[in-house]
Amino acid sequence: MLLTLCTHATTKKNVRNRKMAVPLLVYVIILDKSILLKCSAFEFYSLISIINQFILPPIVLYYAIPFFVLLLSIEAWFSYKEHKQLYETNDTLGSLGLGIGNVVTALFTKALIFGLFTFIYQFRLFDLDISHWWFWVLLFFADDFSYYWFHRISHHVNYFWASHVVHHSSKYYNLAAALRQTWTGNATGAFLFWAWMPLVGFHPIWILFMQQISLIYQFWIHTETIQKLPKAVEYFFNTPSHHRVHHGSNLKYLDKNHAGILIIWDRIFRSFKKEEERPVYGLTKNIESFNPGIIAFKTWGDLFKKAYSSGSLITAIKYFINPPGWSHDGSTKTTAQLRNEQSPVTSNEIRFSAENKSSRAVNIPRSKAQL
Repeated sequence: MLLTLCTHATTKKNVRNRKMAVPLLVYVIILDKSILLKCSAFEFYSLISIINQFILPPIVLYYAIPFFVLLLSIEAWFSYKEHKQLYETNDTLGSLGLGIGNVVTALFTKALIFGLFTFIYQFRLFDLDISHWWFWVLLFFADDFSYYWFHRISHHVNYFWASHVVHHSSKYYNLAAALRQTWTGNATGAFLFWAWMPLVGFHPIWILFMQQISLIYQFWIHTETIQKLPKAVEYFFNTPSHHRVHHGSNLKYLDKNHAGILIIWDRIFRSFKKEEERPVYGLTKNIESFNPGIIAFKTWGDLFKKAYSSGSLITAIKYFINPPGWSHDGSTKTTAQLRNEQSPVTSNEIRFSAENKSSRAVNIPRSKAQL
């Protein structure tokens, strides 16, 4: 059966059969994951071909990867030549490993998300025609709005932060850090923030397409080589300056500037913060490892350990739904709690640790491996 579906789905001669076969194939995999173990090498290859050719068409994100690597290499060369120390070898390798892992896991999780969105799309409230210019305007704003709330909640709910923390785990802010992506985000429900879109009439194909456009845009803003852009651009769009704030571990920068493409959402919903002094990048308590596997799963492990040792089911649940830093015994603090405790006369230069409330180190150790 899988062979028949793969044949139909990968055949370009019969578009109608192709369109019918792909959703059916996704449903089969969702209902019986063991089918992947039963299929032949040819069938498995055909399945991957479907994912690449149909479920994510056009796969602009994959086409963009060579340009990502090229721009990253140029920035690293510039850093080396000008002695900017923007890169550290092990940190960069860790980022690349996490990026590769994200691409591999997305091959499968995106297929399942496509299947779910296709199912929801059957109950759509409207038929939105892609031939109209306003469809693309609505798609752009709908995706960017969804991303803002996904991103903001990922900073305020431990369950989602455990995946998103990966992106903030580097002590450096460079184009390599943009590739530092989660392996567990799709599998743990990040897609739910976009689930309303197929219901109102956006086809799943174009939802996934616009998500890729957003991610491509966000790549170039991960740099310290670009300072301020013209005021009009800074006011409406997410820029390197705005996103540097987002990656800062300074107390005043924490949980700010959640925008994807448009910074207007942060201005509207009062989560905007202007860049002042250079941020201290990383986490309030950094993951002291360059191993992609450790970076990807350590926070999940810590979260489950705290929940298990909390003493009650209710308290355990609170660890997953409360903000990062929350603890039942007050041993760790949330961003809001730290800000409430901050003295009005405290200098903006002071850094706080969410683990022990001690001041953060403001200097990043340099090594010979740095560029």
